[in-house]
Amino acid sequence: MNAQLMSLRRTAGIMKTNSDNITSGPITRTVFSLALPVVLAMLMEFALASTDYFWVGKLGPTAQDAITSSMVVIWTIFASMSLISVGVTAVVARYVGAKELHNVVYFIRSGIAMAAGMALIFSVVGYFLTPEMLGFMDTGENTMRHAVPYLRIFFVTSLFFFMTETVNSVFRASGDTRTPTKVSIMVVLLNMALDPLLIFGWGPVPALGVAGASLASAIAMGVGSTTIFIKMLRGGMGYSVAGLFSERAKLKPMLKIARIGLPQSTQQFIFIFVYWFLIKIVHQFGETAAAAMGIGNRMESFSYLTCFGFSVAASTMVGQNLGANQPERAARCAWGATGSAVGITFIISLLFIFLPGPIAGIFTQDPNVHKIAVDYLIILGLSQTAMAFEIVLEGAFGGAGDTVPPMVVMIPGSAIRVPLAYYLCFDLDWGINGVWWTLTITSALKAIVLAYWFRRGRWKLKKV
Repeated sequence: MNAQLMSLRRTAGIMKTNSDNITSGPITRTVFSLALPVVLAMLMEFALASTDYFWVGKLGPTAQDAITSSMVVIWTIFASMSLISVGVTAVVARYVGAKELHNVVYFIRSGIAMAAGMALIFSVVGYFLTPEMLGFMDTGENTMRHAVPYLRIFFVTSLFFFMTETVNSVFRASGDTRTPTKVSIMVVLLNMALDPLLIFGWGPVPALGVAGASLASAIAMGVGSTTIFIKMLRGGMGYSVAGLFSERAKLKPMLKIARIGLPQSTQQFIFIFVYWFLIKIVHQFGETAAAAMGIGNRMESFSYLTCFGFSVAASTMVGQNLGANQPERAARCAWGATGSAVGITFIISLLFIFLPGPIAGIFTQDPNVHKIAVDYLIILGLSQTAMAFEIVLEGAFGGAGDTVPPMVVMIPGSAIRVPLAYYLCFDLDWGINGVWWTLTITSALKAIVLAYWFRRGRWKLKKV
């Protein structure tokens, strides 16, 4: 018994060390200490996505279109993960802030069980429905030949992605953003090394084409998932999870996690479902337009993934400060994270607006694809700072467990994109640029409304 008490005291001491800076330290420095490791990991993912598109681009616009068409289906998988990760982040951060270790372990167990169950469903259903999903987006026959095996590999190996995202959310909610970053860097470097080998083949390794990029991701993520899971079991977050599997996961905590994550996950599903229709519109302008969309999307992900790092910081700091009964400090943390992200995305906006040609030229030598991508980057450059408000404040709401306001803002803001894109593209005859203007206009509107709603401060009273 004495040994157990000593172990609990050591754990409590470690938890105090991990959360002290978040609940009482300097805000700006703490924001960056939490955000920068995540931003680094996200930039590595950006490098990976860019590398994928670079190598696949050597197979031609049709192969790039396969990646673009598959993009929204893969986003659907990640939106499903957010049902778990958003809820786990909110409850784990709250109970870490309150130093209630038994509740932390209780919800980690539930999150892992949810991840395993959902991954199994996606693997089976997704594998068989892949052709139908691609057909819905009016994907061409030549593109389908590349896209079907590419997507099926993602579905079959989705357990690695679900488990990694869930365990990463545990680390980040606990105030440790460095460990997921280190593992993510390892995954990205392995993936980047495997990409050209599996896409083009070498020696006994056959050339798999576009499917090789998917297989490279699956192998690298499998290694990363195993690594981060072992680190968690060894107490890498700064506290012990002994007894994690001593009990079966219960339905009640799963429902609580789902209740918190559902509004944000639903909002993401609507966002993605809208993209299914937007790609149908883009395909009416040909495979070159879809290939250009893939270039623009990957460059926009540079901003998105950077903002996500500050969103994680905002979510963790808001959750732990509310757990420590410091709502005003939680608000200052959220706005501090938002301001930092706005400063960075402003620089990215300038690059998109003034250097679109060289950027697009990295990914394609096709003059038609290049011209469309240049227009896309210039138009997107006008909305990158709006994206910072949108993403970081969404994370702050999530950290408070108040995920309904982002849903109320994001769902209509996303749904309006389809009729607006049709109107701009065809009624006003703006052509493919109507799609890009639709994305920019709606992003700015969502940012304004979400910032106003967060400033009202009712999230400070939210109970989890």
